[in-house]
Amino acid sequence: MTDTNRGTAPVLSVCDLTVALPGKHDRPYAVQDISFDLMPGEILCIIGESGSGKSVTANAVMGLLPDVMTVERGRIDFKGKALLDLPEAELRKLRGRAVSIIFQDPLSALNPLMTVGDQIREVLDTHGIGTKGSRAERVVEMLTEVGLPDPLLIQHQYPFRLSGGQRQRVMIAMALALDPDILIADEPTTALDVTTQAQILDLIARIQKHKGMSVMFITHDFGVVAEIADRVIVMEQGQLVEQGDAHSVLTAPRHPYTRKLIAAVPKMREDDRARDKKRSVVLNVRNLHKTYRTRSGLMGRMREVNAVNDISFTLHAGETIGIVGESGSGKSSMGKVLMKLISADSGEIRFQGENTLAMSEEEFRHLRPLIQMIFQDPFASLNPRFTIGQALTVGPIAHRLLTHRDARKKAEGILELVGLDASAFDRYPHEFSGGQRQRVGIARALMFDPEVIVADEAVSALDVSIQAQVLELLDQIRRERKLAMVFITHDLRVASQICDEIIVMHRGKMVECGPPSQIFQRPQHDYTRSLVAAIPGIDAA
Repeated sequence: MTDTNRGTAPVLSVCDLTVALPGKHDRPYAVQDISFDLMPGEILCIIGESGSGKSVTANAVMGLLPDVMTVERGRIDFKGKALLDLPEAELRKLRGRAVSIIFQDPLSALNPLMTVGDQIREVLDTHGIGTKGSRAERVVEMLTEVGLPDPLLIQHQYPFRLSGGQRQRVMIAMALALDPDILIADEPTTALDVTTQAQILDLIARIQKHKGMSVMFITHDFGVVAEIADRVIVMEQGQLVEQGDAHSVLTAPRHPYTRKLIAAVPKMREDDRARDKKRSVVLNVRNLHKTYRTRSGLMGRMREVNAVNDISFTLHAGETIGIVGESGSGKSSMGKVLMKLISADSGEIRFQGENTLAMSEEEFRHLRPLIQMIFQDPFASLNPRFTIGQALTVGPIAHRLLTHRDARKKAEGILELVGLDASAFDRYPHEFSGGQRQRVGIARALMFDPEVIVADEAVSALDVSIQAQVLELLDQIRRERKLAMVFITHDLRVASQICDEIIVMHRGKMVECGPPSQIFQRPQHDYTRSLVAAIPGIDAA
């Protein structure tokens, strides 16, 4: 707690809050007997893994709990007013004015059929703020305040036309449109690259200081906590296990769970991994080009984006090459070209002595099992109607690599290899946590005994402790099977841990390439230096 807040009344007080879970769950309560205060002008971080009760707490404050959840006991007071006792009509008046929220995924939270300007204007309309002219001025004012370029133009854009960072800025503009006393930010930077994340954190801290708001910031990343928090609450399985000022919690955590979370935050490696001098070449990429061409309207001007611009590298057996950069740098396009999911314009990808770019899909078919991909979102990449067993075996069976009986036997063995029970074979994706589903994604790739795995942001959406487990699993498999990996990520801390070589991409070009020690300790390019400087909590590391 900051000194300026001592002796003042809290703007929000949560006392013995208990929210019951319905039906059959692993525990009876989403949150149980939690108590804390949010002081005026304070940034309070609530940290914990998925399922710890962080978002349930935020939704209880907002009065947005789903119908299946009920507040069994406790109080939530806003400036002395008992929020849990208010009727829905009164709560609706307070949302946005007194307490406002920024959600984790702005694309799903924004209406795809409305321009961003209309969505901010709708907030003002709903609360009857101002006139038609003053609302239009307020929209431009808010878009300007959150740092969006050309607000007069961008207010007419639809969400899908904006980048992830720009959409998050629109969400912040909407949340701040009514000058609330409290801003709740629910994992607003989880899926953003390091520079955009740093910009959003700086923006929230700057606006908070300028407006004197109180901020409740929900996160699972202690690096973010080190950047912005005044005070910290740590939650585990619905219980509040530790709270205190940010410095004390970060430097002298008392609870074992807090120590576990801090230990799981990936640290920047100071030395490079030892490399096998007799390593063989698995993949040889030369002068790769991929350009996207789009036209705005029937007679509009053709727009070209050089997503992959003259990229070359060599990947050896048992080694990992990391591809890092901001959103739009060409990382994922590179991965899709390597997998032959999209075509390249020119260049060579030599695999087993053959140029895969010159091959038709039919000619490439016998090689496809040997180059496998692990996707960012394991839930979206798994068919919800397929059991885990079906998801694992359908590919090898379709390629006639295994019989049904042998495929099941192999799948059960690989499930155990990735840390899941063989009984997972007959269960469905929705029955597993995010980390468990990602293990299924890894198992699916391993079913083919591949020589190369392309991992596209495979751990970016996971809690730090689950992330650490999945990274350790990937590294173990790499060592045991001499797998070669292309690891695409926006998290430079992760890249430094798992990669033997790093490629830094910016607007489709390779601006720097080298071992992690060089890239992160002695970066040569200004862009690389800006990425390293933006790593959350690096100054506190």
